[in-house]
Amino acid sequence: MESAPALVIDARGHRCPVPTLRLRKALEQVEPGQCVLLLADDPMARVDVPHFAGETGHRVAEVREADGGFAFTVEKRGAEPRS
Repeated sequence: MESAPALVIDARGHRCPVPTLRLRKALEQVEPGQCVLLLADDPMARVDVPHFAGETGHRVAEVREADGGFAFTVEKRGAEPRS
């Protein structure tokens, strides 16, 4: 990763859908091109976070295992599509 994330969200200890909901809220607070680092230990986050990013037009820049869970670096892209 080239630069530090704009926000770090620690959702460890929370189950689906909380990590993804916290990620959504964090992405609303940063500018396009900035990244949010999400820490999660729910195994479903491995599926939910990339799915959420794909559905909303953001990009998962990195996924790595960290401290018994996952660290997702998600880059905010342009405005989220309206549903």
